[in-house]
Order: sequence, then structure tokens, then C-alpha cells
Amino acid sequence: MSIENVFLNNIWYYALLGEQLKRGKVLAKTILNEPILFGRTLDGEVFALRDICPHRAIPLSCGRFDGHEVECSYHGWHFDRVGQCTKIPSLTDDQTLNLDLFRVKSYPVREIQGNIWIYMPVNSSTYSELETRAAELDIPEILGFDKFATPQAIQIMSFPCHIDHAVVGLMDPAHVPFVHRAWWWRADPNLSEEVKAFDPSPYGFTMRRHQLLRSTFFYDLIGGNPEVEISFRLPGVRIETITTKQHTVCNMTVITPVSENQTEVTTLFYTTLPWVKVLKPILLPFVRTFLNQDRDMVVKQQIGLKSDPSLMLIKDADTQARWYYQLKAEFTRANNENRPFENPVKERILRWRS
Repeated sequence: MSIENVFLNNIWYYALLGEQLKRGKVLAKTILNEPILFGRTLDGEVFALRDICPHRAIPLSCGRFDGHEVECSYHGWHFDRVGQCTKIPSLTDDQTLNLDLFRVKSYPVREIQGNIWIYMPVNSSTYSELETRAAELDIPEILGFDKFATPQAIQIMSFPCHIDHAVVGLMDPAHVPFVHRAWWWRADPNLSEEVKAFDPSPYGFTMRRHQLLRSTFFYDLIGGNPEVEISFRLPGVRIETITTKQHTVCNMTVITPVSENQTEVTTLFYTTLPWVKVLKPILLPFVRTFLNQDRDMVVKQQIGLKSDPSLMLIKDADTQARWYYQLKAEFTRANNENRPFENPVKERILRWRS
């Protein structure tokens, strides 16, 4: 079964920053080709509905929100935060109609560490059924920071590609000296051998914590002798944790598919460094430049992909990409066969030059 260019369902996707959704407001986004209306009630509860009125297909985002219910702009139908129709103004007092028959698809959502996540199901089960299934999967969290922590720095970028190419490109260990060659990151063009140990972890894999043999300008800012651990999990979450004796910096990159050829890449930083707020205006342009270097490669890659070529993966530098496709395939099979996920990744040492 080929799982390239296929979206995973029945899994949590990163949706948006919690601070982007104010109380009493709604915000429309597209995720996995599905139009979704996110909202936050006046009580602070976050919800997500399919952004289409079931009456005449008008986007609900074109209507009004009073902080409790959404009103369609076409005929004034009302829907609560779980998608139940509560009012049809055109009905007369003597006309009876079971409003329970009219619903908008609702998605389970969670707000953790300043981020809103959405569970994208493969079918239109009832909201309670979706909630039960969604609760079986944990949501990625930054360890060492409580659930109320918020990111100190954020970068959001659109990549013109399928999620697979964004994921494989961002986890690729061999491209760094060629794509990210700069005085502040990798000025030395000489390659050296990298030897890293990997272990399976929930819905993905983890590069074991290790001391950096080659530091950079930014790693030096954190403190002496930094150690790094990098984990990846489906559908596209990469967490890099850098620790010194004094501080911890976590960089979580989340990759959210908008459509087959558009992907949103969000990078969030959590840190104990006291000076981040002061230097953030100086440091963020470097982060954006770094991500733009990856994006530029994706843009160029699309030129070649128009000819539908066969793509190659080599050992060991491309093993993480192989694991990604194996994880996708197993997750899909487990869903189809209604059985627990079995991680195909095994403990292994990988070697490459970079």
C-alpha cells in the first residue's frame, strides 16, 4: 500500500496559537482540505465546526457569533459549539421540526501550552464518539514546562508542498552544510561523520540525548556544553530540546497540511532563558532566514516534481525519512484494522556525513 501523498486521519493536528483566538471571536482555517471554523466562547471554551451551513452551504464564518452560538448569514440558523442547530427563524409558531436532525460536523479540540490542537477524523461519527476516540491519543507536550506555559517566540511559514515533502525536508540530517551555510549557523563547509543513537518513541522515534561536538553561534548563547535530544512523531511534530547546566530551550516545529500542495510550518520556542524577550526582535529574523532556506529548497523541488520522477532514499542519511513513511503506513493499517498501533522503528545507530 502506497502512503505517499496521503493524509493521516484519526490523529491530532496542530491548528493555531491560542492567542490568535480571542474570547467571543471566530477564525476560519483550512486543514486537510476541510474548511473549519474555530471559535472561543465568552467563557473561554474553544470549539471547531465544519465551516459550512448544512442548509445552503454558506460558510458559517460569513455569519455572526455572539460568544455562545454561530448564526448563519443566509437564513439565521443558529448552531451551538458542538454543532447542534438550536434555532431556525423561518419556522412559524405552529410548525414543529426536530432540530436534532440538523447538525454541523464538530471536531474535538484541546488547548495545551498555548496551542490549539484539532482531532481530524476519517468519518462523521457523533461528537461524543469522536471525543472518546480522540481521548485515546495523547497530544504532544513540551516536557519540563507545565500545561499553562506559552511559547516565548513563534514563526509561522507557508510551504508550497505536500506535508510529506515538508516533513522529510525538515528532518533531513544531510542537507545542513549545504542549505544552511552561514556564519551564524554552519560556516565550516567541511563534513564530519555523525554517529547518533535512535530509539522508538510514541508514534515516532527519538535521537538520544547527546553532547554537541560542533557548536554554533546560537547554541553558544544558551551556555557551555549543550546537550541535544530530538524527537519526531506523527503526523508531523519535531521537538528539539537543548539543555545546559543553567537552561533549557525547546524548539517544537509542527507541520499542518492545508491542502495537497500547501503546508503550514509553525516553529515555537519554549525556554528558561531570561533574556529571550529582550533579544527576540534580533533573533527571530535569523530563525525566519533559517526556515526560508528550507522553504527555498521545497520551492525548487516542486519544479522537478512536475515531471513525476522516482525519488530515492539512501542509508543511513535517509533512514529517518524511511521511518516516517513506515510510521504512516502502520498508523493507516492499524486504523483500517481497528487495532493498536505497533511502532515499526527499532533501536538503531545511524551514521552519516554532515
